[in-house]
Amino acid sequence: MLLYNTMTRKKEELVPLVPGRISMYACGPTVYNYFHIGNARPFIVFDTLRRYLVYRGYAVTFVQNFTDIDDKMIRRANEEGTSVAALGERFIAEYYRDADALGIARASANPRATEHIPEIIALVQKLVDGGHAYAPGNGDVYFSVRSFPGYGKLSGQNIDDLENGARVEPGDGKRDPLDFALWKGEKPGEPAWDSPWGRGRPGWHIECSAMSMALLGESFDIHAGGQDLIFPHHENEIAQSEAATGKPFARYWLHNGYINVDNQKMSKSLGNFFTVRDISREFDLEAVRMFMLSVHYRNPVNFSRELIQQAEAALTRLRTARERLAEAQRADETPEDTVFTASLDGFRNRFEAAMDDDLNTADALGALFDLARACNTFVTQPRGGDAIDAAAALFDRLCGVLGLLQHKRDAAAPAEALELLEQRQQARAARDFARADEIRDRLKAMGFAVEDTKQGPKLKPLS
Repeated sequence: MLLYNTMTRKKEELVPLVPGRISMYACGPTVYNYFHIGNARPFIVFDTLRRYLVYRGYAVTFVQNFTDIDDKMIRRANEEGTSVAALGERFIAEYYRDADALGIARASANPRATEHIPEIIALVQKLVDGGHAYAPGNGDVYFSVRSFPGYGKLSGQNIDDLENGARVEPGDGKRDPLDFALWKGEKPGEPAWDSPWGRGRPGWHIECSAMSMALLGESFDIHAGGQDLIFPHHENEIAQSEAATGKPFARYWLHNGYINVDNQKMSKSLGNFFTVRDISREFDLEAVRMFMLSVHYRNPVNFSRELIQQAEAALTRLRTARERLAEAQRADETPEDTVFTASLDGFRNRFEAAMDDDLNTADALGALFDLARACNTFVTQPRGGDAIDAAAALFDRLCGVLGLLQHKRDAAAPAEALELLEQRQQARAARDFARADEIRDRLKAMGFAVEDTKQGPKLKPLS
């Protein structure tokens, strides 16, 4: 299998560190809000990569983190008058709810930054001891960028060019404008932990290094994320990790392209900023997954309602083909059709060839739709039970790799019910249980029961 490695800027054969096993880390969400359509793309893409690696027979350890302490979380928690911990719990549950609807399988592990403070502190201390980091005495600790000769190798940035555009804020204690924070000294109203440099909290970049190494080791196979993370986040991860260990951090770096909305960059100021939760009120989120996979992951993609509607229609064609296969499976058997059975190998080979070529899901979908058309034609003719079973099994397996047709859709809930469910969740987070119970009763009157799960509340139609 070939994958495009951002580090080498070319496609490379995937050769794991341990034969038959893949260790993979993907940057997850900062849990201060519902995740938006731009976040959804890497979640879907790298879930699909993981699914395909399993299909190919690899034992995959897939880690996707939750950033549950950072500036954005502190700011929103203060705005809402809640704790950072409560905010994190709320939006982790909301993440799982939307991820489930998008067909995103659970990771092998979803570490939280706040669960790995000892590992983070130990890593920072190692960098200080090795001369790669320094503490100016104000509670902060900074990584010395110029202490790592390879800085810029992932992004292709020149360190001198970067310095020209950088500046040191008065009083921040930096020795060089390019240096970045590993540990931030305590400020009033912020969560803080004890450390050798005083109470404080981790910087963003060090969190991912510590979590990935804690769960996957000092070197692992694949590190993935959105293109926007190449610099500075992933560049900084490489610098601090390799400076600490003296070993290559990740062997393959994968990045998906940007998302535009109606041919414009997504922005709150333009009014084209959509969360997945927003979109779920209008569209089947499985169609959003279909849409994301219809374009090669490294290419930019343009999101629009018209394109999602087209994806919904395409998804319906797949569902119809599978239903017709199911009907044929229930019919009386006729003599076998060895020609059709043999033709299935061609669709499988086309699918695998596309996926092996840097996860070309667009061409893989083409093979799947051609299989659907062939099945639609075949079931109108005398058919054999074994041939139908083989077609259905292949159809299910290929759909499974792409994360499509993986669950039956619940009866659609109206937008009003979904809004009430969200209000109930907010009431529970604020410990206003009387309000939460009132909303539950209103939903019951509308014909929906509320089921509280580890992945968040779900609406179930009353029988």
